[in-house]
Amino acid sequence: MKRLRYVTLLTAALIALLPTTAQADVTHPDPLPITGQQIIHDPTVVQLGSGGYAAYSTGGVIGARLSKDLRHWTDAGNAFAEPPSWWYEYNDTGDPWAPDISYRAGRYWLYYAVSSWGTNHSAIGVATSPSGLPGTWTDHGKVFSSETSDSWNAIDPAVVRADGRLWMSFGSYWTGIRMVELSPFTGKALPGATVHHLATRPDAPYAVEGPYVVKHGRFYYLFASYDACCAGVNSTYKIRVGRSTTVTGPYVDSTGKPLLEGGGDLLLAGHGRYIGTGGESVFRTRGQDWLAYHYYDAEDNGTPKLGLNRLGWVRDWPVVK
Repeated sequence: MKRLRYVTLLTAALIALLPTTAQADVTHPDPLPITGQQIIHDPTVVQLGSGGYAAYSTGGVIGARLSKDLRHWTDAGNAFAEPPSWWYEYNDTGDPWAPDISYRAGRYWLYYAVSSWGTNHSAIGVATSPSGLPGTWTDHGKVFSSETSDSWNAIDPAVVRADGRLWMSFGSYWTGIRMVELSPFTGKALPGATVHHLATRPDAPYAVEGPYVVKHGRFYYLFASYDACCAGVNSTYKIRVGRSTTVTGPYVDSTGKPLLEGGGDLLLAGHGRYIGTGGESVFRTRGQDWLAYHYYDAEDNGTPKLGLNRLGWVRDWPVVK
């Protein structure tokens, strides 16, 4: 899975030293029971114009799953038949990671990353489709990239609209979560766009990645995955959240601690058979917000599977149901 290619897995001793935000003991809800093809990593989900749902993920040439009701999922192949040639600049296998799907301007937009384990020589690309279905995507090349001289890593994209402008959060390890403004016409980073800093950890290896920003009421909410991914039942991934009145931050948790100083309210952590919850995204359908993520199934040899939970709001903070 992708983050096995990002960084050397943290040792148990290092994980124990990673800072956490003080939290009361909580009981985390189980995901929605689903059937069919459950295996997935870093899911992004959208309701299609046809009324059904598509989920895209790390694995394959952007792996695709389809469902009519969110409960039964079928394997639908890949977004692309073959990797676009420019992907091979960033890894030898043309392996894409962590897609993000959205709909605007009469088209579906699919953002994704290409990189290699342990380097921030990385790029985010974009493709469009009239239907959002696998096999219908046209690739448009690079959106934004990073090099080894940069202090961020251009992977894990997620797009949000704010006050008539288009923004993309991204980032993994290095110095954490970043954001740039995109052109609403091309979907690519504006030339010379400022790289805003949204969240990080106080100490190396700055174990935060996979951002997703959502507008609810008067706040923007930054969801991100903290700690160690991709170690099966030994994964310590968890989802934390902060909020801001402006899309570029500053983001703080419910205690007022900035996410740039290691803050973040715990939203969902591993429990029972559902280990290492993360790689999250948020989607809305039929008036209900949903949290999509992967977990490692302790009752199935740590296989990564799709988690779906309703997302509610209490006193202007998200809660998983």
